[in-house]
This record gives sequence, C-alpha cells and structure tokens, in this order.
Amino acid sequence: MVAWNERFVDRETAGIALGEALKKHELRPPVVVLGLPRGGVLVAFQVALALGAPLDVMVVRKVGAPDQPELAIGAIAAGDVIVREPRMAAYLAGQDVPFEQLAQRERGELLRRERAYRANLPQLALGGKTAVLVDDGVATGCTMLAAVRAARKAAAAWVIAAAPVASHEAADLIGGEADETVFLNIPIDLHAISLWYRNFDQTEDGEVCELLGKSRQAGPTSASR
Repeated sequence: MVAWNERFVDRETAGIALGEALKKHELRPPVVVLGLPRGGVLVAFQVALALGAPLDVMVVRKVGAPDQPELAIGAIAAGDVIVREPRMAAYLAGQDVPFEQLAQRERGELLRRERAYRANLPQLALGGKTAVLVDDGVATGCTMLAAVRAARKAAAAWVIAAAPVASHEAADLIGGEADETVFLNIPIDLHAISLWYRNFDQTEDGEVCELLGKSRQAGPTSASR
C-alpha cells in the first residue's frame, strides 16, 4: 500500500498518518495496539489514540551478526519465539559463533525491557482479539515477523502488521504470515528507515515508559490483563 511520497516529519506525525489509514479498515473488535520498542512505540501511541484502543509493547530483539551487530540475522520475541533470516544461512556457515548462542545473548535484554516497560504488569491479553503490531519502519522484516508469531502464540484472533514504511522484501515476507499488512510506503529502494524521517532521533526507555503510562491512565480497559 503506497500512500505517502515524502519523508515524515517524525514518528508522531507518521503515527497519526498510520492511524488514519488503519481507521479506514474494518478492524475486528476488540483491538489491541502493540508497539515494537523502542521507536515503534512512539508511532503506536498515535495509532492507539486514533483507534481508541489500549496500547502495549511487543518486545522483540534483533539478533545481529557477530562481526556486524547492525546486520540482522534473525530476531527473538516473547514466548521463546525465534526467527532466523534465511538469506543469512550461507553467511553464518563461516562464523565461529552459532546462531543459538547469539540469540541467547539477546534474551537478557529482552527480559530487561519487558520488566522496565510493563512496570511489573503482564502483557495485555490477546486471546480472541485483533492485534495491531506497529513499528517505525520495517527493513529486513525479522523483528516484525517475530512479533507476528508471538501474537499468534498469544492466541490473537487476527494479526495486522503496520508501519509507515517497509521494504518490498519485508512486505512480502510479513504478508505471508500476517492476516493483514498496512504499510504507508513501500519504496523501490528503502536504503535505511531513517531516510524516511526528517527527525529520527534515538528513542530512550524513558519515552517508551512515559507513553505506556499515559495510555494505561487514559486508555480503555476493555482488553483485560
């Protein structure tokens, strides 16, 4: 779905645009919006406001290559969900560190973020609900795919993957597993997610916790924990 032909000002304006797009879809109630930390939560907050839905996080962690941490070779998510990037199989064959060991290193940070963001509260119940998974952009698709599988494992009835921008490869990958995808822009050449924002400052844990706190105080309570 290509609906935006210029850079977003920031994650907030991107979230407003994404929320408006999602409002045009007939989402099956009840709806729960889950942001992928950290940057995806800023987008998801605006989506949750637009949909009048509760907000939570779907904590996922990219698994990076041992010699290039920014190169995604997979991802992990809650519920012991593991996704391996199939295009990296040949690359990993020449590495001394197995994928399982690299994934284990990320589990500690995943658990830390779970505790920090939820303030000791359990994840919003997804059983029988529509889960709208939101990130600020989807490059390889590994983390969003892990989120989709985690939502399925949590018994969500309908899973939607949404983001302001996504690569063609990621859109195809995620479209094969999510019930629905909503991507405002699928450029021919993504290059980097940051290029699609005028302001793409790093998001801190404090910002994530603040937005989640606001949503808990003001949001609907129909999706019980």
